[in-house]
Amino acid sequence: MKLNIKTLVLLAATAASLSACADMTPAQRNTAAGVVVGGVAGNLLGKDTGATLGGAALGGVIGSQIK
Repeated sequence: MKLNIKTLVLLAATAASLSACADMTPAQRNTAAGVVVGGVAGNLLGKDTGATLGGAALGGVIGSQIK
């Protein structure tokens, strides 16, 4: 039963976060995508919190510059 509740909460949180992107500008969407991709890459390469945060910051900067 706990697994079902956790799954439902996770799905609700995911749906809420995706609906928040509906009225973002393209620059904001690119920045958000850069943060996610950079954070994941930093975590995979560095395996610690500092690398994750650094990757997210760098990804956000790069994403914001994409036109």
